[in-house]
Amino acid sequence: MPKVTFKSPLAEVAVDVPPGTTLLDAAEKGEAQVGHSCGGVCGCSTCHVWVRKGLESLSEQRDDEMDRLDMGFDVRPYSRLSCQTEVGGEDVTVEITEESLVAFMDENPAIRRKLESEGRWPLKK
Repeated sequence: MPKVTFKSPLAEVAVDVPPGTTLLDAAEKGEAQVGHSCGGVCGCSTCHVWVRKGLESLSEQRDDEMDRLDMGFDVRPYSRLSCQTEVGGEDVTVEITEESLVAFMDENPAIRRKLESEGRWPLKK
């Protein structure tokens, strides 16, 4: 089973998932802090991540994902929407973008308040 590793300034999480699992489902399984304001239906760009390793093994990017990514912040050639990207047969390393992390904190105020009380949120630039 391929391993998906999620990296952010707050944590690093690794989870084993079967091929065909979306990066968003993998993030939720591993409790990685990936936002998804639309619920994972390609209706926003808040699950935007950067794929640092294993990009070639992921599902092909469809037109609706490309159109949605055009609305994202700091889009790069290795950007993907985690709700639309399925894991292939290889290990993948993903960096959670600031856009996605902010959305996650907005969706999870209890976690945000805890991190604020610890001085870990908002992120220091």
